[in-house]
Amino acid sequence: MSRTKGDEEEYWNSSKFKAFTFDDEDDELSQLKESKRAVNSLRDFVDDDDDDDLERVSWTGEPVGSISWSIKETAGNSGSVPEGRDQLKGRNSFYTQLPKPPSAYSLSSFFKGRTRPGSFQSLSDALSDTPSKSYAPELGRPKGEYRDYSNDWSPSDTVRRLRRGKVCSLERFRSLQDKLQLLEEAMSMHDGNVITAVLIFLKRTLSKEVLFRELEVRQVALRHLIHFLKEIGDQKLLLDLFRFLDRTEELALTHYREHLNIQDPEKRKEFLKTCIGLPFSAEDSAHIQDHYTLLERQIIIEANDRHLESAGQTEIFRKHPRKASILNMPLVTTLFYACFYHYTESEGTFSSPINLKKTFKIPDKQYVLTALAARAKLRAWNDVDALFTTKNWLGYTKKRAPIGFHRVVEILHKNSAPVQILQDYVNLVEDVDTKLNLATKLKCHDVVIDTCRDLKDRQQLLAYRSKVDKGSVEEEKIDAILNSSQIRWKN
Repeated sequence: MSRTKGDEEEYWNSSKFKAFTFDDEDDELSQLKESKRAVNSLRDFVDDDDDDDLERVSWTGEPVGSISWSIKETAGNSGSVPEGRDQLKGRNSFYTQLPKPPSAYSLSSFFKGRTRPGSFQSLSDALSDTPSKSYAPELGRPKGEYRDYSNDWSPSDTVRRLRRGKVCSLERFRSLQDKLQLLEEAMSMHDGNVITAVLIFLKRTLSKEVLFRELEVRQVALRHLIHFLKEIGDQKLLLDLFRFLDRTEELALTHYREHLNIQDPEKRKEFLKTCIGLPFSAEDSAHIQDHYTLLERQIIIEANDRHLESAGQTEIFRKHPRKASILNMPLVTTLFYACFYHYTESEGTFSSPINLKKTFKIPDKQYVLTALAARAKLRAWNDVDALFTTKNWLGYTKKRAPIGFHRVVEILHKNSAPVQILQDYVNLVEDVDTKLNLATKLKCHDVVIDTCRDLKDRQQLLAYRSKVDKGSVEEEKIDAILNSSQIRWKN
């Protein structure tokens, strides 16, 4: 296609760039507005369906409306408004009849975010098969943010950043000397969290032998590591550490704690049996032996009681079905269970409360307190009475309570004991003030009246008279005492 002389002169004398003036707005906002207007002007060309059969080609050989052409035109015309369509036809392009290559997207869909009608391929899918280039300006992050991920921190700077809770990588410390220097800096800060963080890094990057050898001369870090391993439950590494340090007793205790992870009673019993010979202290060895013996007893009692309960021939199991298994229960719970279900059994049986008391050397106070709670719950008041009745060498009986009768009264009241039984045991309380307080609280009227009479306290007796019901037996009793001439009142 040939051009006229006027067109050629106009083309060569024209320019897409304009000269600098002080009126130019070089701020980013104005450039953004100009770019937006340029893009909008391009949309007019693409969306116009008048010349769908023609392909516009620029002087550079690129189709007008292509992505590369639009980028160049936008960059060239960012400072001015694009020219009209007719001027562009005559100046920047010529028309030719070229077949359009099939395309799954158009320039208008590129800016509008949609594909052409009838096409099911999105722009991202169409561009995924070919290498793409991002033309949009990308805002950089502030340089200060990249400092958190720098690998140039010294051990002291790293520890200070860890103390402030900053993100800081420890991977740059690769040599043993650097790692130990980092640990020394953490210890000098006296911050347990920082020391633990460094120890976790050393635990992951050093062998056990090297780690244990270096921590042996750093007792502060060693204590932190032991505490950390106990918290996370790393029993294997903890056992290796105690074995290296030759701490036999702590090694034995750590091994003993592993029984908590064994659920099967028989396997737990066998494991406890292996713990008996470990180098515990004398007191701990006795506890380990008692634990093994108790579990052995519980397995026997559980098997027997499960059979009796399923048979349904024992009255106590019919009236009070068991709510839980006795296996792995503490000694006091086992004693309560025995006092509840096997209180009358002879001493020769494993489930007898007396047998348990003697086998495990349970103190009298603990035994009486547990037996009282169990028998009072069953409302077996005769057993409660027999529990505190003793005989001297002359055959006289006397009530004695190693836990104190005020505790007996509280437990009986908690289990809804009758007033008459409460009064009998309130009368046995030795301290007068405690007796009066308990009797007043539990409404044991006879105890209060008799105590005030014995104390010859007329004012207190008059005050209590207002608390009883009018016309009651208690009021008549108080009036009779107040009118008695045989009592010499203190006030």
